[in-house]
Amino acid sequence: MLTIYYNPRCNKSRQTLKIIEESGNKVETINYLNDPLNEEELKDLVDKLGLPVTYLVRKGEKLYKENYKSREISEEEWFKILAENPILIERPIVVKGDKAILGRPPENVESLL
Repeated sequence: MLTIYYNPRCNKSRQTLKIIEESGNKVETINYLNDPLNEEELKDLVDKLGLPVTYLVRKGEKLYKENYKSREISEEEWFKILAENPILIERPIVVKGDKAILGRPPENVESLL
């Protein structure tokens, strides 16, 4: 069973979901904008991704550019910011067991199939 944290309006999210569905794997979809992750869930995802939390930050978002771009922000602060502002979370994120990937490009998900 895979879990995808995604935004259904995002093309990369839809492409990643399609790859999973076409592979025949069962998938749980979570629209993280409607069902935001808390700080502990974000920490768990970062551990599974094996990446720094800053890799989850959408730096092209207006909110990022206006409020966070030029600030020195610790990892702990980023978890709080992302929990409070899910629009800043990079998408999609796909989880299988104790591993996760960013679906950028969507083909990255193939490593979990």
